[in-house]
Amino acid sequence: MHESVQNLVNLKSEILNHISKFEIKNYNPNIIAVSKTFPIDKIKPLLDYGHTHFGENKVQEALDKWSAIKELNKEIKLHMIGKLQTNKVKFAVKLFDFIHSVDSLKLASKISNEQLKIKKKPKIFIQINIGNETNKSGVNVKDVNNLYNECINLGLDVVGLMCLPPIDYEPKKCFEVVKNKNDELKLNYLSLGMSNDYLQAVEVKSNFIRIGSKIFGQRT
Repeated sequence: MHESVQNLVNLKSEILNHISKFEIKNYNPNIIAVSKTFPIDKIKPLLDYGHTHFGENKVQEALDKWSAIKELNKEIKLHMIGKLQTNKVKFAVKLFDFIHSVDSLKLASKISNEQLKIKKKPKIFIQINIGNETNKSGVNVKDVNNLYNECINLGLDVVGLMCLPPIDYEPKKCFEVVKNKNDELKLNYLSLGMSNDYLQAVEVKSNFIRIGSKIFGQRT
């Protein structure tokens, strides 16, 4: 078994053990293999194994790597997990199945225009800047309801909320704030947890967990 596939199998096993330990019912999270910066030959073993959820954070890199593969394999679900520039929206809407980083009315409007043109609706997560960090994207928690309503009025398929906890915050507390807001909005999905805090994300039943280095190894 290829190393990355073994890493994925180990990760799934660890998550299942954690689910069992906390007696979490009716829950099976999707692991997004964050393949940004990794060439397709590093990703191919996971494709051959049948893994379907992959994450990229740059539109041009994703176009180069995934356009042909997605034409051949309709099961692939591609997730845009990085900051999306408005000038790249037309390419992103066409290629990605999920966009995890909507954080402004301007971006939401651009996505709305593009999805009308090509008659394709990606699933949208609104990104929350939980610590109000100036170096991170995301909307302030108190502004989430307004942005959500604007997105719905624009015809976006908003499925849930996403956040990246600040380094000096307890991740579980951040995740609970986001989960509570998600429940308040009656949204069905959460995008929480990365390689350093995915078990805390499991405890709040995050549906999508974004894992890169624990699957592919350290980026050079």
